[in-house]
Amino acid sequence: MNAWLWSAAVLLLGLLMCGIVCWRASVWDCLIAFEMAGVVSVFILLLVAEGSHRPELYSIALTTAVLSFPGTLIFIRFMEPHDRT
Repeated sequence: MNAWLWSAAVLLLGLLMCGIVCWRASVWDCLIAFEMAGVVSVFILLLVAEGSHRPELYSIALTTAVLSFPGTLIFIRFMEPHDRT
């Protein structure tokens, strides 16, 4: 294992912390943790791609980065209260 893969392993702890916040916190705190998990997962994917010397994995990180924000918007849409009047 090289330094890139060690860094990815350390960042997995940050992803675990985001999961704990999503499990125990309120909806809006969960939203912030969800956004942070998206950022951390992109960095993890980039570090794994660099550490394993496989440049084709960069496209997965790029796709995750692009789809993270629309995923958050969908999360907000389903968590907002519905007024049925």
